[in-house]
Amino acid sequence: MAIDLEHLPEDPQVLQKMVLDLTAQLDRESAERHKVETILRELLEARRNRKSEQLSEDQLALFAAVWEARQKAESKPDEEPNDQDNDPQPESDSSPKKKQKNGGGRQPLSPHLKRERIVHDLKDAEKHCAVCAQDLRPIGEESSERYEYIPAQVIVVEDVCKKYACECTVKTATKPPQPMEKSTAGASLLAQVIVAKTADHVPLNRQEKIFERHGVEISRKTMGGWMGQSDLMKPLYRAAKEVLFLSKVVGTDDTGVKVLDDKLAYAPTGRIWPYRGDDAHPVVIFDYTRTRERIGPEKFLEGYRGYLQVDAYGGYDAFFNKPERGLIEVGCWSHARRYYYKALESDVGRMGPALWFIAELYKVEDRAAAMTAADRLCLRQIESKPILDQLHGYLQKIQAEVLPKSPEGRAVRYTLNNWVALTRYCEDGGLSIDNNATERDIRGVAVGRNNWMFFGSDRGGEIAAILRSFTASCQRVGVEPFAWFKDVLSRIATHPINRIAELLPHNWKPALA
Repeated sequence: MAIDLEHLPEDPQVLQKMVLDLTAQLDRESAERHKVETILRELLEARRNRKSEQLSEDQLALFAAVWEARQKAESKPDEEPNDQDNDPQPESDSSPKKKQKNGGGRQPLSPHLKRERIVHDLKDAEKHCAVCAQDLRPIGEESSERYEYIPAQVIVVEDVCKKYACECTVKTATKPPQPMEKSTAGASLLAQVIVAKTADHVPLNRQEKIFERHGVEISRKTMGGWMGQSDLMKPLYRAAKEVLFLSKVVGTDDTGVKVLDDKLAYAPTGRIWPYRGDDAHPVVIFDYTRTRERIGPEKFLEGYRGYLQVDAYGGYDAFFNKPERGLIEVGCWSHARRYYYKALESDVGRMGPALWFIAELYKVEDRAAAMTAADRLCLRQIESKPILDQLHGYLQKIQAEVLPKSPEGRAVRYTLNNWVALTRYCEDGGLSIDNNATERDIRGVAVGRNNWMFFGSDRGGEIAAILRSFTASCQRVGVEPFAWFKDVLSRIATHPINRIAELLPHNWKPALA
């Protein structure tokens, strides 16, 4: 409503409506300004500071004291404090425990490396004593070890196939099958290019310069064409997906990568989705989609039934709202904790106790890590469940005390809206309190993104997803990626398709074995 200060209406109801409209407008502008200031502060902190949400024992003890003080203030005067309650209490020794330091001195060098023994001896003239005129006799030796680096080398292998003939026939010896017939790249060179790009994050233009130092001219376009021949790995990729779908719980997340498109004046953002199987099915599968729309994960997860551990991205809601899909949501306390950490600066009095409760939950998980699933479930029911109940009650109390659109309001709302999913890990000892393992799988993409910057096309994103799947799966089970790619690329063309799963990293046995 436009306001003319010279001709204000005389009707009190009209004036009242004008005041209400102005108040609502000011509230909206204030909320929007606060939101912008919060985003700017977070961006500046992310640029200047280390991205860590870890709190010291002293901070947690202070947050516990704040919560206890709040409890005393809310208790009635005639109520006697109950010393036998189930409130989680900070440890008696809140000071951080000093970690045992490893023994000092140089650590032994890797025992699996090839050893070369070089003996250093005295000259013959030095083996005679000038004082007593006697020859020196050997009494032992001193030894020390050091690392030496032998640069990689590129060699040319010439396959010569002998030919034999008689009056009626001609026979020619056959060479071993190659990953790409009529190509100048052998399995070991392909493995080097793939691992350097997907594990070491070296873009193809830098690899081109590295090969130049070895006296070999291999253009980045040629290497890109080699990596584009990923159809050879698709049967293995599908076998890995079948193993993934056998998992009780699958964790997933997503991250963005710029994608070049000749039809657009800008580079749109594609999405990379990692899907991590449980410990009994240790595969990590990456999928590429052009957008972040729900159709991407919906298509990939078609046919999977079980737990899905995710953040609160709204695109997943349609999965969990349809019982026929057979997907059960498991929340991530690491995501929830992040909201409280961001709001800590603006409201320590309310956010601090919430962070202390979450820290108590993680202390239980530290003790439960080495347990069996059954024992872990029992421990969570005994110790984690009471902490969760108290945290839920605390959040319900402070929800009315914080502004809904403030950082602290968003933190409380996120937790309460996703409470069922966040507490589901207490129903099964095989579930995790957070989705951090899947986030660590994304880290490789994030580090690489800072080096190779973008995907050249949607096809490039799909290729990267397939190859990164095997690199991440190798890293998860402790298999050296180069050795795996070199062996599998040399065998996969002739390997029986009904036994293709034998080549997956967690099942792999080298041909020489």
